[in-house]
Amino acid sequence: MAADEPQAPFRIRSLITTVYAPTLLMGIGQSAVLAFVVLQARDLGASVGVASLVFAMRGLGVMAFDVPAGLLLARIGARRSMLSAIALIGFFAAVAAASPNSLILGAAVFALGGATALWFLTRIALVSNAAPVEQRGRALSLVGGSQRIGNFAGPAIGGFVAQAVGFEGALLLQTAGAAGAFVLVFLFFRERDGRAAVAAHAPIGLGRTLREHRHSFLTAGLAMVALQVLRQGRQVVLPLWGDELGLEPAEIGLVVGFASAIDMMLFYPVGIVMDRFGRKWSAVPSMVLMGASLLLVPLTDSFETLLVVGLVSGFANGLGSGIGMTLGADLAPPASQGEFLGVWRFVSDIGTSAGPFLVAGVATVSTLGVACVATGGVGLAGAAVMAFLAPETLRRRRPPEAAPTTSTPP
Repeated sequence: MAADEPQAPFRIRSLITTVYAPTLLMGIGQSAVLAFVVLQARDLGASVGVASLVFAMRGLGVMAFDVPAGLLLARIGARRSMLSAIALIGFFAAVAAASPNSLILGAAVFALGGATALWFLTRIALVSNAAPVEQRGRALSLVGGSQRIGNFAGPAIGGFVAQAVGFEGALLLQTAGAAGAFVLVFLFFRERDGRAAVAAHAPIGLGRTLREHRHSFLTAGLAMVALQVLRQGRQVVLPLWGDELGLEPAEIGLVVGFASAIDMMLFYPVGIVMDRFGRKWSAVPSMVLMGASLLLVPLTDSFETLLVVGLVSGFANGLGSGIGMTLGADLAPPASQGEFLGVWRFVSDIGTSAGPFLVAGVATVSTLGVACVATGGVGLAGAAVMAFLAPETLRRRRPPEAAPTTSTPP
């Protein structure tokens, strides 16, 4: 190719086999784990508080390995990072399914979270390198959308599998999904695939990354903490509240699955909104409505009422499809992308870990209903931070200047 030949325009469909299809397969398994790991812990004899802590171990594992995952991505590149992450997720999901007690189950879920950190970071870096800023919201919202389609299918499938063969079968859906994703990435993803490749580079100091971007971490990052508290809190609350109401596993799976169904319908329109109007138009309404839905959970008393509140929370979550990934991609400097995204994920995953711990702690000293109210309040506070303190990161590229009207000799 000649040096002055224009680069081919980015096409979102170029990421189907390397990002979107693997994300869908992994999402089916991940959502089944999230929906039923607390019930697996209960089946092993754990209390409500301990079951919530088992769930929280996944978020703690993600948070603990976010920064090391960013450094690993910087050293070995995207393809090896992605294959390693998928293989480890499949393995530890199988360990979790075979766990004889809640202690081993918690350890397996923690390791599962650590591998998930590398999976998350690799996808964000890969898509942000491939997509220009004007299409980044849509490209990353499709990552979130692929995950959400899996979130719809996973709990519903997992609920019927759990009712037929036990909760272990629901957890093994993650291993099956990882096997399919591994095959796709192995066959179709090559580091030479143009802008989609994440090149290895010498790591830059984390201290420097924190100093140079502290404002982003303390504003947009703090808002993402609150968003993750909401998202993880609702994942714990809906199954546990369904169990409190005496619902069957299949009914609980349907509540979570239908909430994910309305969630997944919004991802592409939300991506268009982010690319046209700005990122705050996605984040703020998402947090306000999700916080309100959690405040309503203690008022439900049947499958039908819990389903309605679950649908509201799913709609709210859909409004935030891809927002954390998009903000991180917008703010990440090219020279230290892996390090920045590692810290970014660490900051936002404080909420991933804190959400279940908040539910577990408040439910232990008070009631599950009070835990719902506390979690919803955190979300409303995060919406205020996003609206008034966080920067708007949509920065369109300036159009090229018009060519001069007078010609000059070559």
